[in-house]
Amino acid sequence: MALNLYNTLTRRKELFEPLEPGIVRMYTCGPTVYNYAHIGNLRTYIFSDILRRALEYEGYDVLHVMNVTDVGHLTSDADEGEDKMEKGAREAGKDVWEIARFYEDAFWRDLELLNIEKPKVVCRATEHIPEMIALIQRLIEQGYAYETTQAVYFDISKFPRYTEFTRQPLEQKVIGAREEVQEDPDKKHPADFALWFKAVGRFKNHIMRWDSPWGVGFPGWHIECSAMAMKYLGETLDIHTGGEDHIWVHHPNEIAQSEAATGKQFVRFWMHGAFLVVGNLDGNDEDKRMGKSEGNFITLQTLIDKGYNPLAYRYACLMAHYRQKLRFTWDSIEAAAAGYSSLQQFAARALQIGGNEPPWVAAYRDRFRAAIEDDLNMPQAMATVSEMTREAETRREYGVLNVLYDFDRVLGLKLRESAEAATSIDLSIQTLIKEREEARKARNWARADEIRNQLAEQGIVLEDTPSGTLWRRTR
Repeated sequence: MALNLYNTLTRRKELFEPLEPGIVRMYTCGPTVYNYAHIGNLRTYIFSDILRRALEYEGYDVLHVMNVTDVGHLTSDADEGEDKMEKGAREAGKDVWEIARFYEDAFWRDLELLNIEKPKVVCRATEHIPEMIALIQRLIEQGYAYETTQAVYFDISKFPRYTEFTRQPLEQKVIGAREEVQEDPDKKHPADFALWFKAVGRFKNHIMRWDSPWGVGFPGWHIECSAMAMKYLGETLDIHTGGEDHIWVHHPNEIAQSEAATGKQFVRFWMHGAFLVVGNLDGNDEDKRMGKSEGNFITLQTLIDKGYNPLAYRYACLMAHYRQKLRFTWDSIEAAAAGYSSLQQFAARALQIGGNEPPWVAAYRDRFRAAIEDDLNMPQAMATVSEMTREAETRREYGVLNVLYDFDRVLGLKLRESAEAATSIDLSIQTLIKEREEARKARNWARADEIRNQLAEQGIVLEDTPSGTLWRRTR
């Protein structure tokens, strides 16, 4: 195994080897369940899913953990604004507990539709408050945190390596934190971040609240991930994933509080997926990051309502490297849908025609693995798939289906399921197809066309090939 992954920590590709041979401890920053996930959010989870599948393809056992933030995430990652859960509950006319479960359920439905494998451990923030309190106490006892009348903060001055991860001058972080300084004048440094908010002042009416050694309140967003990751994966993780927006605030804070508490490296490989940007949806060619505030909030259900298979969106994500921004337009999703449909049709043909695996396929196996091992180069992997299917068509040697199914362990496009569904027909349809073949042999073209049209009305498309008449379902 020679899997090379780009590590945000070092800003270079590195040979990946887990701490414990054969086992990968991997944590993914999960959703804040105050609204539907948009397709930009979902791109990040597709990336994490491909990473997990690639690790398993390489023979690793992956212990994958994802959190669900159902409390304590303010509208700004820098501890500013109001709580996202309460804001979302107010807008939806639900209480915060209802909205958390409603949108969490919607999130898992989206992941299922995209064939994203559910993590082995899913941990809700509201169910791990004791672990967060224990971690905060540990930081206070070791001199890394302090209490004010409004909150408990991490003291960044006690952690000299605070800016190493972002490589961003501290002065820039200070600019981003000035609003919070005005909220709590007792903070020692503008970039100190909250570990626990007290239910006083601007949060005196906060609905989700728990008892703590510092009074009734709720945890800061950053402490959640550290506490839950270390509970299930230990004090040093192999891989931590998230969106590229987490590079600047959330993940540096996770590193600081975790390593201050344990004295050990928190994460060996940090991996981040790039944004989805939106272009030309409203006649404006300017690309924008997808988001509710941008007015371009597209959910997976939006795509479904427009007639797109959710896996066509997964296909679109596979056509761009996870570290490169993906530009979404209606033309791009249309092209992805066409490409995915073509691949499904090939799998259906290959299933019916069959044949032994040709020797020339071995080179494609090697090329696919090489692409995966080169920092998940999915565009190259997809090019390999495309070239292999074209060669199979040219040679009329279709015994490549097992290879395609093997590749799909990483791609996650459900090619086996779609091929089997497309070629599954009942006895009455088989009888009609056989009758049409007899009509063609007798040169009764009128009857043959009549049967073709009759089957088309039932969603069965026929294809006459040198290997015989093939069929597939279109609905």
